[in-house]
Amino acid sequence: MKFSLPASVAVFPVLLAMPASAQDAAPEACGTIRIAQMNWASAETMASIDQFILENGYGCDAQLVPGDTMPTFTSMTERGEPDVAPEMFVNQFREQIDAAVAEGRIEYAAKVLTDGSQEGFWIPQYVADANPDIRTLGDALQRPDLFPSQENPERGAVHNCPAGWGCQIMVGNLFRAYGGGENGFDLVDTGSSAGLDGSIANAFQGERGWIGYYWSPTPIVGRYPMKLLEFDVPFDQEEWTNCTTQPDCAEPARNAWTPADVFTLVTPGIAETSEAAAEYLNTRAWSNETVNAVLAWKDENQATGEDAALHFLETRPEVWKAWVSPEVAERVEAAL
Repeated sequence: MKFSLPASVAVFPVLLAMPASAQDAAPEACGTIRIAQMNWASAETMASIDQFILENGYGCDAQLVPGDTMPTFTSMTERGEPDVAPEMFVNQFREQIDAAVAEGRIEYAAKVLTDGSQEGFWIPQYVADANPDIRTLGDALQRPDLFPSQENPERGAVHNCPAGWGCQIMVGNLFRAYGGGENGFDLVDTGSSAGLDGSIANAFQGERGWIGYYWSPTPIVGRYPMKLLEFDVPFDQEEWTNCTTQPDCAEPARNAWTPADVFTLVTPGIAETSEAAAEYLNTRAWSNETVNAVLAWKDENQATGEDAALHFLETRPEVWKAWVSPEVAERVEAAL
């Protein structure tokens, strides 16, 4: 709220007369804000960042509560709690979210991941640097010699999603659509998340070629520099719905991976609790590059989400200070 002073008021002498404590901008009254702490690393870390900043910068009673995508969304829309879901991959159920927004049961806040989740086919950056002509998936699948299979070096290997993951269907259909088999590649089952990560680590240790499915933000992409390949065609929603995502699609066509927007969701009551806190949640966001670096540190140090949050606040002030006012930044730094 803005106030105007009558022209007759002498502002400068009044400021000089104010005690130092009165000149320090105190946080507005802020009640309890419950933050869902999801069970994946980037969301876990952002929840702890939000808790620390809201508690120490805005004077809120910020509490972390366990969360997961659909249970948290359902609870927020039906019971109005928790107040904040820091990181929601909204494309998978955007229609339900938009309907709840239209009914006033939930609201979009910041696009927390500024460049969106990055999902698709990756190659090591050293392979990309040595072969600048490889930009797209189609380019890469013309060169089995650059990505030899460990089991059969005469053929290339594309590393699939682990069994049971939904992305296994999409990878298989896109592999067929782009002619992977005809071009001398085999689709390799990595067996598990650990197996997929291990195949990347082994390739980097020997500086060998590697191509396969992965996503960001993740500790692996933070630790091992990789390039996300472009697709040779624009994203086609109809093809994605009717074929790319279908396990029994007979003739998949070339497609791109669906864009993955990641937003913070809040309940409408958050602004009533604190307008300043609501403005913070509408503002703060970070990039894949930043998140990957933080998650790599978290993984290497076997750290908790709270540890990673403090590490981020201590080492990347140029990022988080852009989210808050100078007064709030001072209080957060003092708490650190």
